[in-house]
Order: sequence, then C-alpha cells, then structure tokens
Amino acid sequence: MSNLLTPLVEVPPTARFLIVRLSALGDVILTLPVASALRERFPQARIAWIVEERNAPILVGHPAVDEIIAVPRRWYKSWGQIRRIRHTLKERSFDVALDVQSLSKSALLAWLSGARFRVGFARPQGRELAPWLATHRVPASGSHVVEIFLSLLRVLGIESARIEFQLFETPEEAEWAQSVLAELGLVGRFAVINPGAAWPCKRWPFQRFGAVAKFLQDALALPTLVLWGSQIERTWAEAIVAQAGQGCRLAPPTNLRQMAAILRRASLMISADTGPLHMAAALGVPCVGLFGPTDPARVGPYGPGHIAIRAAEYQGRHPRRAPESLMQAITPEMVCDACTKLLRDRKAA
Repeated sequence: MSNLLTPLVEVPPTARFLIVRLSALGDVILTLPVASALRERFPQARIAWIVEERNAPILVGHPAVDEIIAVPRRWYKSWGQIRRIRHTLKERSFDVALDVQSLSKSALLAWLSGARFRVGFARPQGRELAPWLATHRVPASGSHVVEIFLSLLRVLGIESARIEFQLFETPEEAEWAQSVLAELGLVGRFAVINPGAAWPCKRWPFQRFGAVAKFLQDALALPTLVLWGSQIERTWAEAIVAQAGQGCRLAPPTNLRQMAAILRRASLMISADTGPLHMAAALGVPCVGLFGPTDPARVGPYGPGHIAIRAAEYQGRHPRRAPESLMQAITPEMVCDACTKLLRDRKAA
C-alpha cells in the first residue's frame, strides 16, 4: 500500500473500471462527476458502477456508465449474496476498482472484484477497514465532497477535471412530468419543497415550510409543489399544503426517475441536506439548502446559483445525534430572503 501524491496507475485505453459507491442517494449523485471525468479521459474504457438497488435507477442512461451492478442494501449479511456478487464481479475482469465510498463494505466489494488496482482514500476520508484493503491510498484533496471524490482520480493522472453530472431523462419521463404538472396547474414557474430528511436532526419544522410556501405565493406569485417519500413525509406535505393554501400542491407518489423529471422543470428547490436537494442542484435548479449538523461548505448544493443557510454550527463529533435546535435556528424569514434573492438573480441573468 502507498500514500499517493502523484499518479501511479497506468492502464490501457480499453481498461475496465469499477466505481464503488453504494449509497446514499445524495452521495451517489455527487459521485457522478467521477464517472464523467473517467469517461472523458478514457473514452474507450468499460465503466461499471456497483450501487445499492434503491439508488440504481438514478444511474440509468448515464452516458459514462456502461453497466450498473445493483446489490441489496445488506448484501454483506448473506454468504450467498457475497458469493453471487463475487462471481458477478470476477467474471468482468476489472483492471481498476475505484472505491469512492471508502468504507469497509465498499472496500470489500473492490477486493471481491479481483481488480489488480484497488484505489481508495487514505485516512481520514478512508474509514474503517477500507485503507487496509486498498492497493493504493489517495490523500483526499478539495473542500467540497465533489472535489474530494474527484481527487481519487489523481491516481490515474486525472486532475482539474471538468465537473459534469449528466443526469439522463427519457422522452417518456419528460412526457409524464409535463402531464402531471399540467394536471396540477403548474404550467409555468414553480418551486419545489422537500420537507423530508433521513436524520431527524436534519429536518426543518414543516410549519416553517408552510410559511415559506405561503410567502412564495403571496409575495412572489410563485406556486409550490411539495414532494414526499414515506407515509410520514406525506403527512408533513399535506400539512404544508393545508397551511400554505392556494398555490401549494401535493406531489403525486414518485420514484427517483419521476422525481428527477419534476425537479428538472422547477424554478427553485427548498430542502434540507438530502438526496433530492443534490438531485436538483445537479439538474441546474437554483437551490436553497437548509443545514444544521452538516457543513454546507463540504456537502452543500454544488456550484454557483445556490444558497446554503446554516444558522448554528454543530461542535460535536456525532452529527447524526446533533440537537434539533440547530435546524430550528433557521427562521422562515431567512429562507424567504434567500428564495427572493435567487429568483431575482435568475431573472437578472
């Protein structure tokens, strides 16, 4: 094993690459530029991506990804699954496995692939057993995770890569979104609100989302569409719609592809630090991101044209257990001001 400061791995133009990034949705989306940069540098290469089944649909149609290998979320708890995955990976004869996730479970998949070169991050970006299972450990470089993930490619001589997400949409998905939005009366500009978040400490009170939706309609004549995934999120979404009144709609049930199709047509996205926020940013939608336990400089919506709001910083070592007061420190007025600025800037452009 070696800590890399300069490119070491040389592979032929037709090399076979395996990208290992299993979860979560937001992190999978933020890894897309790795695939795009790899394809730009190796146009004749074979690029596969191993990902959890629940996140696999977002990779469908990506121009840089030749094959999606979808695995169950807890594949490592079944010897049968491990053997099946090992066989699937081995028969593809990968030259390089790029462990972007750099956790024990992702490093194990890179090792099971039989790739000659297993590239992962050095500590602290590489965690658990991952650095020990890599043949090459790359020191992470960059402030935002998009840049950090791309720094893994230095081992292949790829630096200062062009950042492209390239989320794909089929004609059928476009037609579906246009039809649904027309039925909801959203034929022009509209904002999307996403009240859900996996960690309770990342959630913003739904009553405050309702206040923002009402402001957008009353002050800016901008209707809103409220997304939801789980049943509890639907309850929150319904409460937001009821509070905001005219101009606020409840989204229909959506899968990942349908959500992307709706977001692609939005004028604004308001969300906590979740996968849908990063999806919207990757699609070029202006985003207002709400942050508490996580650092927007590292995991905020990537690129220009977004505003990340963080009213209080988390000083602890376990972000998942951060107090909910961090998110509660964000006021509706802060969010309304950010929305107004983004919409004004977009109009001026």
